[in-house]
Amino acid sequence: MTEQMDIVQENPAAPDPVVPAMASAGVTNSLRAIWAIAMYTLREGLRKKTLIGFLILSILVIFGTSFITAFLNQKTIGDATQDIEIKLIKDICVTTISIFGVLITIFTSASVVPGEVENRVIYTVLSKPLRRFQYLLGKFIGAQFIILLNLALMGGLFFLVLWVKQGVPATLLLWSLLLTYFEFLIVSAFTFAISCTATSAVLPTIGGLFIYITGNMTEYLRDVSNRAGQTTLLIDQWIGNIALWLSRILPNLTDFSLKNQILHLQPNDLPRDVQIPNLIAYSLMYVIAGYCIAYWIFRRKEF
Repeated sequence: MTEQMDIVQENPAAPDPVVPAMASAGVTNSLRAIWAIAMYTLREGLRKKTLIGFLILSILVIFGTSFITAFLNQKTIGDATQDIEIKLIKDICVTTISIFGVLITIFTSASVVPGEVENRVIYTVLSKPLRRFQYLLGKFIGAQFIILLNLALMGGLFFLVLWVKQGVPATLLLWSLLLTYFEFLIVSAFTFAISCTATSAVLPTIGGLFIYITGNMTEYLRDVSNRAGQTTLLIDQWIGNIALWLSRILPNLTDFSLKNQILHLQPNDLPRDVQIPNLIAYSLMYVIAGYCIAYWIFRRKEF
């Protein structure tokens, strides 16, 4: 014991081996807590009848497209019939995935936190040795698991339908699903941020729908701003300034859509005129901003 103390006194700058071990254990415990909350959120989300109803309805629509084509004009013969049939299937399925996918995204992101505030479960959870950022990150990751699972089921069924109809794996559809998820990720992040201010899912749901709708109208907002700049009426100038402000702040979600390419290109073609890494980076920038806003709001709330 005396020899060990002498060694410590001779080399006081020697690092303490216990500190890195404790830091590593702390990181591991933090990750475990986040993962546990994410898995709990996933299980709770899968029990919600609303989300299951949206998923079942979307799957029925996608599956039913093969029967809708039976009502096409039978006088059209040869390749023309098959081409019309496949385009109809693609149009209906892509629209179905977009509509039901974003509804599932918004309802999931809008309810994961307010639902526990309303049920007062959050008070029990936060009374445990758990930091707020761990709770919030776990909730957000769990919501993404739900969104990814629903998107994978809808997209997987659409992929199989096209494979059966065309006999070729629709790799272009897989690229479209990837970009669609990052589009949903942006909507999810800001809906999640709004949900941290509310005690029910009503306000976040409305906010999420607003973000999605206006995000698909950024080009129209820029056009409104340009036309307002050509008038002298004060009210038109105000509307133009608001439209310009919204077009600059809100994400442009139309860039994430490959619907026209899916309809007109071959199923195994690569996406054209689309920089996928840039769109992913663009999406992650908004997602980080949305999550930071959510955490800034959440840590100031009293529970």
